[in-house]
Amino acid sequence: QAKLTPWDAGESQPPLREVIESGGIHFPRQGRVLVPGCGPGYDVFYLASALNMDVLGLDVSETAITKAKSLMSSFGNSGTGKVSFISEDFFHHKREEQFDLIYDYGHVSFAMSIPEPSFHDLISFFIVIPPTRRTEWAQQMASLIKPQGYLITLVFPIDPPTDLGPPFFVRVEHYEEVLDGSFKKVLDKVPTTSLPSHVGKERIVVWERI
Repeated sequence: QAKLTPWDAGESQPPLREVIESGGIHFPRQGRVLVPGCGPGYDVFYLASALNMDVLGLDVSETAITKAKSLMSSFGNSGTGKVSFISEDFFHHKREEQFDLIYDYGHVSFAMSIPEPSFHDLISFFIVIPPTRRTEWAQQMASLIKPQGYLITLVFPIDPPTDLGPPFFVRVEHYEEVLDGSFKKVLDKVPTTSLPSHVGKERIVVWERI
């Protein structure tokens, strides 16, 4: 029987909704969006609805993609945005057409029909990839995002420094170190809508592709 792990909040991330709906940044309302490490796809469904854009959810975990596809009939599409999902490693994703927006959150996925998820069933993003691969992450982001396109990053967990991980502790500065030269920071704020377990441990940061 399908089981969700504690990492599955059952909804799109509140800080993502906050930054999209605040009106502070005029995000594109047409084009393509990528959500790598999409897990069960809640953020994919939200972005397709809120922005009326076509959104691709990408995840290395076939379990996550299966779950996301199973939810498509429940969430459907509000507006004109379409959703699709594929199981693929972000670092191996080949650019066919650049994206207008990418949303990156250190989303730890879940395994269904598995009593205890093993590490290979946990997928992740900036916070879970080895720090030595962060430059590669930034290069791939720069390759996939159009000039004047946006990268939304939910920086979490902002915990005390430690060598342990994943997830690895992060700071906004860690993103700046690898994105500098390809992106400019246009928003950096503490969300007012964080989940209870995230309060005081996250920031929402938006970058524009130079």
